[in-house]
Amino acid sequence: MQASFQPAAASPRPIASAHESAVRAKLKPFAPDLSAANPADTDNAPAVRLLTDTLQEATRRNASDLHIEPAEHGWRVRLRIDGVLHEIPPPPAHLRDAFITRVKVLARMDIAERRVPQDGRLRISTSPGRVEDYRVNSLPTLFGEKLVLRRLDALPADLSLDSLGLDPRQRQTVDAAIRAPHGLMLVTGPTGSGKTLSLYCFLNLLNGEARNLCSVEDPAEIQLAGINQVSVREKAGLTFAVALRAFLRQDPDVIMVGEIRDEETADVAVKAAQTGHLVLSTLHTNDAPAAVARLIDIGVEPYNLAAALRMVTAQRLVRRLCAACRVPAPQSLAALRAAGFSEHQLDGWQPYAAAGCAACHGIGYRGRVGVHQVMPVSDAMRELIVASAGTHELARLAQTEQVGTLRDAALTRVRDGTTSLAEALAATEVA
Repeated sequence: MQASFQPAAASPRPIASAHESAVRAKLKPFAPDLSAANPADTDNAPAVRLLTDTLQEATRRNASDLHIEPAEHGWRVRLRIDGVLHEIPPPPAHLRDAFITRVKVLARMDIAERRVPQDGRLRISTSPGRVEDYRVNSLPTLFGEKLVLRRLDALPADLSLDSLGLDPRQRQTVDAAIRAPHGLMLVTGPTGSGKTLSLYCFLNLLNGEARNLCSVEDPAEIQLAGINQVSVREKAGLTFAVALRAFLRQDPDVIMVGEIRDEETADVAVKAAQTGHLVLSTLHTNDAPAAVARLIDIGVEPYNLAAALRMVTAQRLVRRLCAACRVPAPQSLAALRAAGFSEHQLDGWQPYAAAGCAACHGIGYRGRVGVHQVMPVSDAMRELIVASAGTHELARLAQTEQVGTLRDAALTRVRDGTTSLAEALAATEVA
């Protein structure tokens, strides 16, 4: 029997103590004597400064989200950095309500309404010459309103295929599929796995004066020059399916659908791909073969899907080890075999692990990189799709056609020292 290996889930590391001291020093002017502070005497100025400093800290750490969480006594602020939440030193308790109100005012939310969730958007200058955009959501909890601020990044400097982390063979396959005149291309994975950024890279590659590109998203968060972008507004009746049908009357060459959620959207997307358009979209499935089965389950006719589908990619994001402090982390041969490494890869090599230093703020990781499963749709695959084959049958065929799994891709990143074994195993499953 093959040895089993149960990795510990990647857990957040505490922020370095030196940095904590620096943050505490920033917070000190807001409440030099918290025990003597009187909430009734507090105006908005300290809350304004605290918000600015908190957003600056989020920018400096490249946090994707800020969580403002009220408690029975006080509150806490956490930053999501490279997919993991980290708590910063607790802010002054008496500034909680003023801080939350300040955010809601800037996001143009109803400050008097605290009983139902609200959505808003704010733009704020965090430093001279730098403006940040955030999407804001409020949630009424037992102890007050919880806020989540999602940073809406500016257009990444690099939107090439090379930026996605594809290996040379995967890159060649993706490039060929993107340049096809028509067909359906799917990117699948869980929330936060970088699917939308991959679609933006594809659109960027196709963008030019000779093509008409249209996209519908929920919402359109990054503006792309040369792309006709539409945001879903369901309350007004503008759904993915409605936008798709409108696109077909706009003489499109390339259509991007942020997500296929229902049978109607899937049906229109597949038929558009069959009638001379290149359609790009995403799904939420564990791997590439499962995306095919999901579309059939949604209600797409297998013969239509087989005719339209050109390629499916699945992806995850794994954290990059900090190059300044990563350390060797010897593992037993049994553990490495159980993780999925083959015998020829175990030639005295050992993986690295996270340590933590000033450069990475004590976390041990800096940034993330994609790991991918790229599955082109072959004639044999089309025959299985027409026969309504299940995920396991499709996966077996993909394996015989030399399509690697997500675990294979993640272990490659462990092998080259990009990430740790614990991170790779936490992000992927054994196929």
